Amino acid sequence: MKIILKNRRRWVIGGVLLFLTATPSFALFGIGDIVFDPTSYASLVSQATTALNQFRMIENNIAHFSFKQQWQTTLSALRNANVSNLFGETNGMSIALNSNSPSTSTTAWKTATVPVSSNTASYLQGQTVGNSTQLSQLAMIEMSDSISPDCLTAVGQYRTTRAQDATANSALSQQQFDATSATNSEVQQLNLLNAAAAQNLTEMQSQGAMQVCLASQMTVANMQQRNAAAQDLNTAAVVQQQRAVNDTSAANESNTWQTYIP
Repeated sequence: MKIILKNRRRWVIGGVLLFLTATPSFALFGIGDIVFDPTSYASLVSQATTALNQFRMIENNIAHFSFKQQWQTTLSALRNANVSNLFGETNGMSIALNSNSPSTSTTAWKTATVPVSSNTASYLQGQTVGNSTQLSQLAMIEMSDSISPDCLTAVGQYRTTRAQDATANSALSQQQFDATSATNSEVQQLNLLNAAAAQNLTEMQSQGAMQVCLASQMTVANMQQRNAAAQDLNTAAVVQQQRAVNDTSAANESNTWQTYIP
């Protein structure tokens, strides 16, 4: 009898210890081998929610617009320049403005401008640089002769590349405004964005050459205006000096003013 009581105590103590160390779970429907674990259930719900959110994200990524054409614009075409050439004075100018030909631009510019003669060069040899109106004019002419052919080439290059890039621009535009699923996946749309950025960079570089040309031409134009203003000031100072030396009053009108500057 004592042995039976001792065994029962052992079973009770073992059961209590097992109860204390068990995870929070319980049997379902009175069946001991089917156990419900709330912690595992919560973990499965969390995983299912995460998977559902990921699925919805993927579904949104593959969705596409069906009315893209409302954003589409038209690329303006540049008409080829056609410069009149009545007596051959603009030979090569039309080619220079419509193609990438630096040599043609230089030749066309020389043909269309007045050259500095050898007599003028001999006349300017005795003048001092930095103190000569004529040498400043020569500097402006030489700058213009250097810049202007480059500007002709830049215009021709821009017209040529714009025509060459028309096919690529059109193809990209068609794919960007495609409303089907053929070009609307996330990776495809990112590729289209990269292609558009590359085309935009090329266009900016081409226009950058045009802006350099404009800045160079403005420099020459400003030089011409500056020289003209300086010449006016110098002339006014010389006239004032001559009037101070030569009396222009009526009492001295018989005197001849040999150095008069109008």
